[in-house]
Amino acid sequence: MPSAAKYYTKGNGVAHHCSTTAFDMANCLMTAELAEQLKDFPLYSQDGKQKDATCVCVFEIGLIRWYVLEGQPEGDDFTLFSIIVGMAETEYGYASVKEMEGITVDGSRYGLGTLSIRQIPDFKPCPLAEIQDKRLQDFLSRLYDEP
Repeated sequence: MPSAAKYYTKGNGVAHHCSTTAFDMANCLMTAELAEQLKDFPLYSQDGKQKDATCVCVFEIGLIRWYVLEGQPEGDDFTLFSIIVGMAETEYGYASVKEMEGITVDGSRYGLGTLSIRQIPDFKPCPLAEIQDKRLQDFLSRLYDEP
């Protein structure tokens, strides 16, 4: 059965976008609130802002973070432009929300069960320069600070 994008409301009353027909079991990352926020930050809208670019939200799994700067719907998916830290290299990159929803890590050997990407709650949009993450700030300094 083909997947279909849907919005549904969880028990907390927040509308979520899910890109699967089994949306009650899915890891839904795109909330209606986030989709609304991203309307002000479509792809390429923050080009050249460097450390002054606004981080709209942050997704995480383990020590990996996606600092989301821009995003827009594309078909039944959302494409996000983010800075990704915590992998082999910190870098700017594009990500599909559908693909991110499907990522899981088996943490059962550590008593954690299955981990999936989640949005950091209570994050308030702010300029990248204000985010307290040494890995992110080191990356930004390497790119934009004068030697």
